[in-house]
Amino acid sequence: MSSSGEDVLLQFTNCRLVRNHQLIKDDLWIRNGRIINPEPVFFDEKKRAHKRYDCNNAIIAAGYIDLQINGGFGVDFSYDTDTVEEGINKVASGLIKTGVTSFCPTIVTSPVETYRKVLPRIPQTTNGAGVLGVHLEGPFINIKKKGAHPEECIKTLENGFQGLMDVYGTLKNVKIITLAPELESSDKVIKQLTDQGIIVAVGHSTGSLIHGEVAVQNGATLITHLFNAMSNFHHRDPGLVGLLASDAIPAGQSVYFGIIADGVHTHPTALRIAHRTHPQGLCLVTDAISALGLEEGIHHIGQFKLEVKDSKAFVAGTNTLCGSIAPLDECVRIFRKATNCSAVYAIEAATLHPAKCLKIEKSKGTLDFDSDADFIVLDDDLNVLSTWIGGKCVYCSDTVTKKMFNCRSSCLN
Repeated sequence: MSSSGEDVLLQFTNCRLVRNHQLIKDDLWIRNGRIINPEPVFFDEKKRAHKRYDCNNAIIAAGYIDLQINGGFGVDFSYDTDTVEEGINKVASGLIKTGVTSFCPTIVTSPVETYRKVLPRIPQTTNGAGVLGVHLEGPFINIKKKGAHPEECIKTLENGFQGLMDVYGTLKNVKIITLAPELESSDKVIKQLTDQGIIVAVGHSTGSLIHGEVAVQNGATLITHLFNAMSNFHHRDPGLVGLLASDAIPAGQSVYFGIIADGVHTHPTALRIAHRTHPQGLCLVTDAISALGLEEGIHHIGQFKLEVKDSKAFVAGTNTLCGSIAPLDECVRIFRKATNCSAVYAIEAATLHPAKCLKIEKSKGTLDFDSDADFIVLDDDLNVLSTWIGGKCVYCSDTVTKKMFNCRSSCLN
């Protein structure tokens, strides 16, 4: 081992790994920030681990990935436009305590100047969870399903792709765009966006099943917070919910859907229906707001004031829900209990599935060899004991866990 700390081999023993859709008893090996196959180390290099950790039979899984989060810990990504870098870093630092190792900061429907201020300033690196790209939720949505989005900022797509660019200014740092598929010219815009590598999600919509199918045929691959801010399921027109069982999806194409399992936004029965209908596409998201991690009171989501009361978030002065205050690790636990699914499936709904949705499953979302060493250590109740990013411990839940991993100044907790 060099004095600079390069080429350090880490071995995690006495643990159960979430790998190949099951819990397997095996060691996890890390080198230079990546998960490695130890066999060449043993037989070709004849090396041993520089550090060896006994995990006391804990579960090790890939770090959680949140595709939709509006802010947290007092920060609102759509409102705090003069402190973008500081805000992203504050949320990134807070999220590691919840097992999230990467996320998509989400900008709700906002004035044009908000996009111009925020998008060019998204940091590439943070002091916590990594940024995978921005999720632009609006403003090209249906005004009838605006939810907590300001009506005066909602736009149409009548000017096509150029009209979209006139609003956003740039697609730099953008990973996902949510739009309503029933809007005029949406089919052409979806194709142009997906041709540029943008993940298109359908949502905040009164769209029919046919609208959704056309959107998917043009490249859309995600549904934003299923059941919320969309037409109710009807037996003669299932709406966007029907995409979960549609027979008009192009061969080889998958449809993913975000779902908020915070115990508020989605009834346990609805969680079970979604899980049983299309389990491969289910992605747990928080849709968390600035009040995540804070006490009850008045906060912000975009241009609106919000009020947190009785563990729920509302547009201030109304009964309109406006985002969640449950962290992703809590959503995983709630979802597992509601559906009676396996621990592995609940974990993969927040790791492998969102990674596949973003087409980054070769580097994140699994413990496969050569993946990024972004992972979490969990107990049997799926509480987060420790979080690791790039093979470095960034959070430990208590002194026992710190001792287990010999964490001192390198651990941010």
